[in-house]
Amino acid sequence: MSVIHANSKNFEKEVKESDKMVVIDFWAPWCGPCQMMGPVFEELSDEMADVKFVKINTDEEPELAGQFRIQGIPCLYFMKNGEEVNRVVGFRPKEEIAKIIEEFK
Repeated sequence: MSVIHANSKNFEKEVKESDKMVVIDFWAPWCGPCQMMGPVFEELSDEMADVKFVKINTDEEPELAGQFRIQGIPCLYFMKNGEEVNRVVGFRPKEEIAKIIEEFK
């Protein structure tokens, strides 16, 4: 499954109404650790078809970032049934992210 780029227009459909676990990557193009996280996020999306992977650019969607109280990026936000189950800030290796997903899936 490929990564979905969400914004205020498609957020409800892609995230809130999802019947799968959703992992959101809050990021910005100027953020070095965000650029490192990108390929890891893409790999996980290819390997875990039963999870929805969504990216939200905090520069373009400051309202969504504010709604989720994002204070540092990259921030991975893990949701199940429309509710937050976990979040991590900063670059994390692929294995650590996969472990978090498996714990809450």
